Amino acid sequence: MASLFVFGLIILWLAPRWAPAQAVAWNPPPNPGLTGVFAPNQALSAIAEIAVGPAPEHVACDTQGLLYTSLEGGAVLRGTATGDWDIIGNTGGRPLGLRPDGQGGLWIADSMKGLLHMSARGEITVLTTSLEGEPLRFVDDLDIDQQGRIWFSDASQRFDYTQVALDFFEGSRTGRLLRYDSHTQKTEVMMDGLFFANGVTLGPNEDYVLVNETGMGRVHRLWLKGNKAGQRDIFLDELPGTPDNIRFDGENTFWIAMPSLRASLDLLASLPRLRALLSFLPIPLLEAAAQPASFVIGVNLKGEVVHNLQDQDTSFHYITGVTPCGDKLYLGSLETQAIGILPKP
Repeated sequence: MASLFVFGLIILWLAPRWAPAQAVAWNPPPNPGLTGVFAPNQALSAIAEIAVGPAPEHVACDTQGLLYTSLEGGAVLRGTATGDWDIIGNTGGRPLGLRPDGQGGLWIADSMKGLLHMSARGEITVLTTSLEGEPLRFVDDLDIDQQGRIWFSDASQRFDYTQVALDFFEGSRTGRLLRYDSHTQKTEVMMDGLFFANGVTLGPNEDYVLVNETGMGRVHRLWLKGNKAGQRDIFLDELPGTPDNIRFDGENTFWIAMPSLRASLDLLASLPRLRALLSFLPIPLLEAAAQPASFVIGVNLKGEVVHNLQDQDTSFHYITGVTPCGDKLYLGSLETQAIGILPKP
């Protein structure tokens, strides 16, 4: 009996070597919780919903006021706030980040199919699916500069869209900010070492680009112009939630969606062996460890929180995208069948 017990301990000790997540420890930034500028409120209770289909992760808006979203299963839709929606096409993957091309089509970050363009008729052009011979596992979000270069995130080099939880249980920080040049058709690494690289947006006058680091609850900045060109710094730090998509309103505010709170993730940061063992569990069980939230913030050009929109009692939860368009904010979520509409503060 004793030998069996010892054998069991040996197996338990060695098991992390073969775990799906090769977990490492990290030091999470301080977490303020829902205090101060992040104090709970019911600002999101005013959300109105437009049914579109399962898991509309993000909403895009063009200069004509037309709206776009994408669904689980690959469908890409175009419509209006009145609820008239048509399917443009289907990527056959999982489109996440969307940017209108000004001609009724979209630039698309598809987590499974790579960086794409979809015309107004639904015709798909694949821009890139790999870097230096290695496939891009998790293309997540994008923005386009005036030179036609596409700045986009590769969330993880270890796991794909169906394995999101494993990246957080591993903590190996393999996310990257990449740039695709449509003229040379080359892709470059502009920033790496990110704990799940997520939302991407260019700042005013394209002086810099921001990328969300979801696992660390912060936003990085890469300067593109001026004396700081080529340098990177932290634009916003110590968020209580996990920043997903980010969008600039073209004036003075960056809007950030946070689908969950950081607390449970931070608790496991110093316990890599436990996380490795837990990673043997089915992914739906790992996902259950998250703390879903209904949480949106607006940040000024100095990185200061100027809008705090919450409602932890609303059924429109796990908000992954927030897009300013006219006098409205349009919200996406992976846990709803609708997009949300909210008057812009």
